[in-house]
Amino acid sequence: MENNLTIGKLAKAADVGVETVRYYQRRGLLETPEGLGAYRHYGAGHLERLRFIKRAQGIGFTLEEITELLSLNDSRDHRVARQLASEKIQDIEMRIVRLGKMADALRHLVQTCECGGQDMPCPIIRMTLE
Repeated sequence: MENNLTIGKLAKAADVGVETVRYYQRRGLLETPEGLGAYRHYGAGHLERLRFIKRAQGIGFTLEEITELLSLNDSRDHRVARQLASEKIQDIEMRIVRLGKMADALRHLVQTCECGGQDMPCPIIRMTLE
């Protein structure tokens, strides 16, 4: 694939919107090619980079973290990449713990609501008002 993709074809091939491509360009995540005539033409490198960004987001990396990953050299920076991934794992595990606590609290509210009578205030509604 030479540089023969328009921005619309690039976006479709990467399964993102055209505005997403433009946003990534503004953020410096994706190079904006020189225009040839009325159109800019994108190539395989642009598509590969877009797919990388999407995969990295899919496993929890933020755009800032993706920018850092993209700045690494894949043959020399293994240690740095491994450190970033390890930090992301810790972050995800902490979020899982917090989500578990939230689910437990909601379960308790649901159980309390089920056990209360019609003449008692609903603990779920009262919790959101306080």
